[in-house]
Amino acid sequence: MTDGRIRTALVTNAIDYAGPPAVSALLAAGFTVLVHDTHFEDAERWLVFREQNPGAIWIQETDPQLLVKSAWEVTGRVDAIVSNDHFPAHQTSTVATSLQFFRDTLEALVVDPFSLLQAAAPMLKRQGGGNVVFVTSCRTRAPIAGAVVADAARAAANAMVKSLAVEFAADGVAINAVAPNFLYSEAYYPKSVFLESTRGLQYVLDHVPAQRLGKPEEIGELISFLAATSAKFLTGAVIDFSGGWPSMAPRPIE
Repeated sequence: MTDGRIRTALVTNAIDYAGPPAVSALLAAGFTVLVHDTHFEDAERWLVFREQNPGAIWIQETDPQLLVKSAWEVTGRVDAIVSNDHFPAHQTSTVATSLQFFRDTLEALVVDPFSLLQAAAPMLKRQGGGNVVFVTSCRTRAPIAGAVVADAARAAANAMVKSLAVEFAADGVAINAVAPNFLYSEAYYPKSVFLESTRGLQYVLDHVPAQRLGKPEEIGELISFLAATSAKFLTGAVIDFSGGWPSMAPRPIE
């Protein structure tokens, strides 16, 4: 609660990556949580998600500009936006990478979140401020061969966060990023490989000082803090969530 008012948060791409723990943590913190995900068009997936997250409200628009408009129409105010952006990170050589895949990656990880913020900024300013949390990646701290597409997109997203924070700091709009690597999610570190296979478990032990994958509830707690804080002086931060990685140059799984 803030001044007796229930806070509202919007979480994009809510089904995967940091979406589920962000929604759970925000609901537990007392937020009204608006959720977006194109997979909700499958009625069964929405019913399962709603059962797991009672009180979550599905915003059916998919275009970022229309999504923002609908979110404000539902509640009249959005105190926090969590832009949870993910896309398949195929590891391929530069010469084997299609330009269309590069464009699609940039669209999902850079253009769409920019469009979301572009639409939300006037409303956030008009209501006196708010918190924006981008979920990006810190993978660019130790690049590996064949990962140029994902690395380029994530680097662009993290740079975008810092520039946006400078632009909107005086308006009371705090813009930060949580940048995971080695976070358990079926999008990037699936259970079958990294929790249930000897090879995957050893890879984690070899690369992550914490000796494990990050837990979804841990990143949910961090996102909830950034969404709820009234400390708007905290802006422009890209917070690594990686268990101390990188402590050494990573290598791909053989």
